[in-house]
Amino acid sequence: MPHITGVYAALIGLLAVYLTANVIRFRLRFKVGAGDGGHPELAQAVRAHGNLIEHAPLTLILIGSAEALGANSKLIYVLGALLVIGRLASAWGLSQSSGTTQGRRIGLALTAIAMLVASLTVLAKIANGF
Repeated sequence: MPHITGVYAALIGLLAVYLTANVIRFRLRFKVGAGDGGHPELAQAVRAHGNLIEHAPLTLILIGSAEALGANSKLIYVLGALLVIGRLASAWGLSQSSGTTQGRRIGLALTAIAMLVASLTVLAKIANGF
């Protein structure tokens, strides 16, 4: 059982709850059931939530797989931290503007690094027989 990854999954879960609540808040404020109703604030909130949902699950699966295959625990902590910090930066950046922001760039870079290293670690562990 990948216990370290579980901690980071729980942190990502808390971020997902926050971003979901933010979407609900704007939907109630603007009385919009689906879509964004043409409200930029709601569109940004939906995008921030969607961005998390697009990137975090696969990265967590890869980190958890690396951990389950016996990757060094320090590496797992680093990958998890990169993911959480990256997703927080991305959510913050998307809350500032729907355009390109420093937070979005940092978030994408950190998440991509975590995903790439976790992917390579899984492949290396499998190639080497764990």
